[in-house]
Amino acid sequence: MPTRHVSHLPDAVIVGAGVAGAACAYYASRAGLTVTVVDRGPVAGGTTGAGEGNLLVSDKEAGPELDLALLSTRLWRELAETLPPETEYERKGGLVVAPDEAALTALRAFAAGQAKAGVEAYEIPGDGLRDLEPHLAPGLAGAFHYPQDAQVQPAMAAAQLLRTTRADVRLGAEVTAVLTDRSGAVRGVRTTQGDLHTPRVVNATGTWGGALAELAGVHLPVLPRRGFVLVTEPLPPRLVRHKVYAADYIADVASGSADLQSSAVVEGTPAGTVLIGATRERVGFDRTLSTEALRRLAAQAIALFPVLGGVRAIRTYHGFRPYLPDHLPAIGPDPRVPGLFHACGHEGAGIGLAPATGLLVAAALCGERAALDIRPFRPDRFDDTEGAAR
Repeated sequence: MPTRHVSHLPDAVIVGAGVAGAACAYYASRAGLTVTVVDRGPVAGGTTGAGEGNLLVSDKEAGPELDLALLSTRLWRELAETLPPETEYERKGGLVVAPDEAALTALRAFAAGQAKAGVEAYEIPGDGLRDLEPHLAPGLAGAFHYPQDAQVQPAMAAAQLLRTTRADVRLGAEVTAVLTDRSGAVRGVRTTQGDLHTPRVVNATGTWGGALAELAGVHLPVLPRRGFVLVTEPLPPRLVRHKVYAADYIADVASGSADLQSSAVVEGTPAGTVLIGATRERVGFDRTLSTEALRRLAAQAIALFPVLGGVRAIRTYHGFRPYLPDHLPAIGPDPRVPGLFHACGHEGAGIGLAPATGLLVAAALCGERAALDIRPFRPDRFDDTEGAAR
């Protein structure tokens, strides 16, 4: 993407050119603000580029994150009408599979809570699963079908969102300091390409969200949570028709364990390859290939789709999800530093939650009423002096 420079003082500097930063730039520009986006690497060079592109409501219990996901679901549909086909937006729906009656009963209760928030979910009996997914393993107790689940090509989505803005995009520019005045209010950022002056800075740096917050003198406990994805050789179209995963994936998403957890999410792509995720473990920024993680993913995928037993995995990739202890992102103004805003900590849901995050941040930048109550996402909620659970 060509870099575009403007000479006037931007209304906001957004740090991070992943999908969250791109969405913030998109909605801020739509609101009439001038925006500069800076990133030390390329567009989607971090967590976004290592994502599967999941846009899920199916894995979220009723509460603030689900409200955010439902708003994003609507916004992604609107964006899909304007972004080019290369973003590969697909409303393919999700299928959450229960291996036995106990798991199906738990899924039933989970879906009932979601339905009150506006989620569409339909129970599928075991003998009806092959109508939706002909290659699923036999003997499964049933599943719930979530037609609102979708998929996007995450790196392309971030790039296209940025292309549609009037933002000044500066890549290869690492932020080394947050500039403040004598009162402690934001006055810009210092980068390896020079200073950028602005009264508003948005922290959309994903797994480095805590580090950027520290540059501004505040605490935000973002930790990296590593995940691997397997990619198969190209297969016949619609071999896997939905996003398919076992019910235990929901528990893995909600878990705070640092240990290796894996639960296969299996989905096809327009190119014919099948993506198999996802593992979770907190090992810092260790990029070492984990054969145990890949072995678990392969075995769990084959348990769901025995046909995959004879298929070659042609590559694997991994990245780091930006994890916060209560599994909610940090979104909106930071009351500890006037002019500092956050849009990070989405863990594995950042691609799906990006549009709603961008819309909420844009409203905050403009001092306007937000589409959702952003209090559950307050960035200062982890301060010891104010209580860990707000």
